[in-house]
Amino acid sequence: NVSRSLNRYMEGKIVIRDIIETRAYIGGVWRNGAGEAVDSINPVDGSCVATVHHCTRDDVEEAIASACRAQTESGWLDMKAHERAKILHAVGHLIDRHGDDISRLQTLDTGKTLYETRALAASAANTFRFYAAALETLEDSMTPARGDYLTFSLHEPIGIVGAITPWNSPIASDAQKVAPALAAGNAVVLKPAEWTPLVSLLFARICEQAGVPKGLLSVLPGRGRDIGAAIVEHPGVGKVSFTGGTNTGYTIARAAAEKLMPISLELGGKSPTIVFEDADIDLAVAGIMFGIFSSTGQSCIAGSRLFVHCSIMDAFMERLVSATRALIVGRPDSSDTQVSSMVAHSHRDSVAAYVEIARSEGADILCGGEIPGGDLSSGAFYLPTILAGLSADSRVLKEEIFGPVLAVLPFENEEDLIAQANDSVYGLACGIWTEDMRRAWRVARKVEAGTVWVNTYKQFSISTPFGGWKLSGMGTEKGREGIRNFQRQKGVYIGMGDAPIAWARLT
Repeated sequence: NVSRSLNRYMEGKIVIRDIIETRAYIGGVWRNGAGEAVDSINPVDGSCVATVHHCTRDDVEEAIASACRAQTESGWLDMKAHERAKILHAVGHLIDRHGDDISRLQTLDTGKTLYETRALAASAANTFRFYAAALETLEDSMTPARGDYLTFSLHEPIGIVGAITPWNSPIASDAQKVAPALAAGNAVVLKPAEWTPLVSLLFARICEQAGVPKGLLSVLPGRGRDIGAAIVEHPGVGKVSFTGGTNTGYTIARAAAEKLMPISLELGGKSPTIVFEDADIDLAVAGIMFGIFSSTGQSCIAGSRLFVHCSIMDAFMERLVSATRALIVGRPDSSDTQVSSMVAHSHRDSVAAYVEIARSEGADILCGGEIPGGDLSSGAFYLPTILAGLSADSRVLKEEIFGPVLAVLPFENEEDLIAQANDSVYGLACGIWTEDMRRAWRVARKVEAGTVWVNTYKQFSISTPFGGWKLSGMGTEKGREGIRNFQRQKGVYIGMGDAPIAWARLT
């Protein structure tokens, strides 16, 4: 099965042992996890890509003990910034060198198109390069003294960081957590998503080859309720950075509170996209489709709620529905494919169930709403779907579906729009389509979201902080200050006066 899948997607150019790593990377040692053997399934055709042994709590203990030793014995804690940066640059270079292999393996593991997985690999390489540069130029400060002393504000590593990443963007999410955590001087225990461990294991091999000291990074495949929980609860872990579902975020937050441990959480979303009557229609239609249907809708920032001004609703929806029906749904290895398989058949079934809920709530299915037939019927495919006619309290408008399903609502004025857009427990992202920049500014300031795009959507820069509001999370990732998120701040006072402190009254 492995050979057949690789030959299909990689044209026989890759030797299996050079690409697919199924062993865990525990404290710098490659070995099988001590837990159950679990197949990684290709969602396009249901074939087995590889079998990975999950880790256990004992494996977590070993990884954390090794991380503690590696921090001091490898010299990572005392390494100069430019020396750490050199290794981060090497990781970025090797990700670039193996970008095609990473892309093809991720397509095999997740069902994403090669177009997208190539972009994710490039993003990961850029992330390591950015944090290498940021590390070399990041400064501590001498603060204004209020007495006969010098005062400094210093930043030091937290120690051991737990990084828990999602299945929808392996390698890119790994890099966004591991690169700044390593730059900050920490060791990292990384748990990839249960469904998609293979790219993260290849990432560990790249880090090892780049010179990341053994033991400083561990990659432990396994279930969240087992390995994720063990990492979060372990007294040796000083911070956890998590990207995933809101319910899991709640669980992590409760466990972190017991330890008074800092966490960063990037959680779910139900993001609004807004089309005003003066919008450039071509820009809006293209941006809205990209925002919801790229990645087959499997994105936390997917623009899943569309608000269109009443005056252009009919004409705009005719354009949008026509363009959506023309999207090419197909196998991820085809250069023509725009919408590919979902990550798993069970997840596809969950999305289909939400559409059935919408039907029962009286929705009009403007397009899609079904599993495609023919050659795609055996895979985890679902057609891009647009729903209309739903009331504001519909489950489909309230709950994150995480699939290619767009719900459309009209609005009459800005006040009406803001009320509807903010009627959500989430606050992750928003898109605004208008030629009136004053209006765009007003609405951007009033919408409750961590990221707002104007006349574009789903564009990212590693230099710009990213985070969610409300139940979409806490804390931020990215940006120069992303390194500081993995450090503790310390104040240092150096006395400069000759006289003893007067309170002592020495004789």
